[in-house]
Amino acid sequence: MIPPVVSLRGRDFLDVADLGRADLRRILDLAHEIKAGRWEERPLQGRHIAMVFQKPSHRTRVSFEVGIARLGGSATTLTENEVQLGVRETVPDAARVLDRYVDGIVARLRSHDDLVQLALASEKPVINGLTDRSHPCQILADLLTLEEVGGELSRQHVVYIGDGNNVVRSLVDAAALTGLDLTVVTPRGYDPDRIENGHVHVKHEVNDLEQATVIYTDVWTSMGQEAERDARRRAFAGYQVNQAVMDRAPGAVFMHCLPAHRGEEVTDEVIDGPRSVVFQQAGNRLYAQMALLAELFAR
Repeated sequence: MIPPVVSLRGRDFLDVADLGRADLRRILDLAHEIKAGRWEERPLQGRHIAMVFQKPSHRTRVSFEVGIARLGGSATTLTENEVQLGVRETVPDAARVLDRYVDGIVARLRSHDDLVQLALASEKPVINGLTDRSHPCQILADLLTLEEVGGELSRQHVVYIGDGNNVVRSLVDAAALTGLDLTVVTPRGYDPDRIENGHVHVKHEVNDLEQATVIYTDVWTSMGQEAERDARRRAFAGYQVNQAVMDRAPGAVFMHCLPAHRGEEVTDEVIDGPRSVVFQQAGNRLYAQMALLAELFAR
């Protein structure tokens, strides 16, 4: 049996950068154990988690609800109809109320600033299920998948083609912790925030893919950016991951955090092709988040 890591107990998880290298290693090792069926403890027995979702959710909601149940806990999911943060009540007020009822909060919010306010006001652990700034639980699943298909992270080269969005920001944090090489290929004007990480490079041309071990993409227009859809389609027209792109990266698998806009950022031929690990990646959300929950709520 793997002993719990006290340093993670009761902490918030708002960004990948909140973890140390040892913390991340611990979560990934435990996720591998859970997936292999070698770890069946129930640290959430008798505990209840609130899930506050301002944005629609498929993978995040189902994977957390199933994971919480498998760990012995229960969950209440609150959509924007039930909790209108900043409208019906302030974010701190909502946090203080939930503190009286639940043992932790998973929050999928539009604004990262609201998430920070929620965490500051809550005495219970808060987990980032997605914000406009970052998507750290997705990246935990991505790292688990990378280890499954490619082994040691520091020997892998991820080429991300698309918008410098919240997924990219969390990948940048992961590169700093793991030593994996990350190249972000994006149109000018869509670069991620300033990067101070020697393992991360930003380019504006889709080239030099031969050494890639992973080609990764995401939607060109995220939730909340619908008014920019036409402009983004024009800007990203040359950044589609199609078979011609994959042919230039013969040793790479294909990853996408989903949902995919088929025919835009990726073609059916690629996402359904033999080198796609997209659905393995989606499945790993369950195991990575179970490991995270087990560490944050260790007895």
